[in-house]
Amino acid sequence: MTIATNSDKPMSSEASQISKLRRKDGVDWKERFFHGLFLTSAVIGIISLAIIAYFIFKESIPAFEEVGVAGIVFGEHWLPPALYGVYTMIVASVVSTLGAVVVGVPIGVLTAIFIAEIAPKRLADIIRPAVELLAGIPSVVYGFFGLVIIVPLIQNIFQVPAGNTILAGIIVLGVMILPTVITVSETSIRAVPRSYKEGSLALGASHIFTIFKLLVPAARSGIMTGVILGIGRALGETMAIIMVMGNAPAMPQGILDSARTLTANIAIEMSYASGVHANALYATGVVLLVFIMVLNAALLYLNRQKAR
Repeated sequence: MTIATNSDKPMSSEASQISKLRRKDGVDWKERFFHGLFLTSAVIGIISLAIIAYFIFKESIPAFEEVGVAGIVFGEHWLPPALYGVYTMIVASVVSTLGAVVVGVPIGVLTAIFIAEIAPKRLADIIRPAVELLAGIPSVVYGFFGLVIIVPLIQNIFQVPAGNTILAGIIVLGVMILPTVITVSETSIRAVPRSYKEGSLALGASHIFTIFKLLVPAARSGIMTGVILGIGRALGETMAIIMVMGNAPAMPQGILDSARTLTANIAIEMSYASGVHANALYATGVVLLVFIMVLNAALLYLNRQKAR
């Protein structure tokens, strides 16, 4: 019996090695499969962006050839089929977006700090789903809210002929970017190692000092990402802006004037545009695409420089 048992040991050892090799081959096959799947997904995303950019640029070429790049970008008058300047719309888009950032980012970041570090767990569990629900509201509902509540309020407070102004757009956009800023900022603050906070408190620093001097700077990269995503949301918003900003294609003199953004210009006129007029709308899309890419690249660069 002893001899038989000893002779079975090499056999069991060899079977175990074969089983390990098979499992290893299976793991390698799965890793290769998922590696290829991830690579394919990334390539599809890049190709999709390239196709969209190619299509928009291709359709805008006739407008650029007839009017010129400077004529479209720096022209202050939009009067198809004669004039196709979008400079006033660039100004309206920039002002409304910057205003939304001024309104929404401080509120969003402070709300994220409150949820992540100050609020009791029960209260945080109530606020967090409410913020997520805010993110799921369609933009047309925001626009309807602005049209019914904010626009008349601005008209009555500032005694202007109509409340469809840039200020109304700023307020609506500021509310719309809140979910993005709050969610990303809270996640970034929670991702900071707890040892940072514990070490700061152990050294005698107050809770508020620890939050603003340690946790927020440590989470700055993620917070900036939320701000960038919020800016993209504000720049790309269309329906709500159409409903509350008045859509006047003229140079605004202040935030109490009506204005038209780049996205609103495309949405309003694309249904009936033809010929060079349609090509000019595609050129408007090119201007918007380049503007967003340059702005995001600049913000990412500044974020990386501060991180160093």
